Amino acid sequence: MTRTKNLSAVFLAVGLAAGLSACAPAGSNSEEEGEASSCNVGISMPTRSLERWINDGEGLKEKLEAKDCTVDLQYADNKTDQQISQIQNQVAGGAKILVVAAIDGETLGPTLEDAKGQDVQIIAYDRLINGTEAVDYYATFDNYKVGQLQGEFIEEQLGLAEGEGPFNLEPFAGSPDDNNASFFFSGAWDVLLPYVESGQLVVPSGKSPASNDEWTSIGILGWESADAQAEMDNRLQSFYTGGEKVDVVLSPNDSLALGIEASLDAAGYQPGSDWPLITGQDGDVANVKAMLEDRQSMTVWKDTRELGTQVETMIDALVAGEDVEVNDTETYNNGVLVVPTYILDPVVVTKDTVESQLVDSGFLEAGEVGL
Repeated sequence: MTRTKNLSAVFLAVGLAAGLSACAPAGSNSEEEGEASSCNVGISMPTRSLERWINDGEGLKEKLEAKDCTVDLQYADNKTDQQISQIQNQVAGGAKILVVAAIDGETLGPTLEDAKGQDVQIIAYDRLINGTEAVDYYATFDNYKVGQLQGEFIEEQLGLAEGEGPFNLEPFAGSPDDNNASFFFSGAWDVLLPYVESGQLVVPSGKSPASNDEWTSIGILGWESADAQAEMDNRLQSFYTGGEKVDVVLSPNDSLALGIEASLDAAGYQPGSDWPLITGQDGDVANVKAMLEDRQSMTVWKDTRELGTQVETMIDALVAGEDVEVNDTETYNNGVLVVPTYILDPVVVTKDTVESQLVDSGFLEAGEVGL
């Protein structure tokens, strides 16, 4: 196990062994300057439009700055060109470690390869970066399990394993340019597809991928709530005109769930009456409120504070020249290499466990969600 250490103590030990020659900038004889320059981190987050990325970025920045690291945190407004430019500027500004939550996991290769050529070490944050050797480590949650938990929740709530049905299902998938979205969908669809094939789950819209590989056909680009709302509007107006009702919606995350819920509300669905079962992911404040109002059935919570702490530990080890702890070296193949990964476990939160899981843990404050 790699231990989290006080960086100042680590750098001092390195300095005593090597005269600080490896840490100090050119022309500097200052031990303190050498220490500061060794922990220079660029954090690249995809957007401020989702609550979780704000929490992730600011949380990690705060952890690192408490250890006197130099930190440049940037948000790219879901624009790949902007993220590329920001990463280039971070490297030009002296970043020696990059933490990157990619907008598009397929396009950052050349930029990161240039960074590697300047001895920058790269940690993929919660989204795998594909098609390049320029990824040293990956830190994430078990994304297949996220979907699996959503699928199992639907299975249990509807009594599918006991033969109940048929129920009308409308499935959604995440952004086609997000590598994680394929894992989310596969985890859920491996549970639900057999029930679709048996007729216990019916998809009136026809938006039912025949296999996991076809998930992008129902993907919502950029995870946009408004686009999910428009898609749900279209399905309701086109396929539910004869009195049929939606019984369950597979939503891979909370952002899409908000849009779906807005569409159902506009169509006249009523919580406690004909409101369908709806899944989610992230534990966003608006969605937790929706759960307490019976407008969302569950969310899969990934405690991103734990993810931030794990990445902090990875950075500690990189700065100290120690081995970086991982717990998976087989799963995440980016098309060029299997990226050494640390995986954390997600958990299901329902209306009944909001207080015990989200509030008591300090992830949310009771007042934020009306408790």
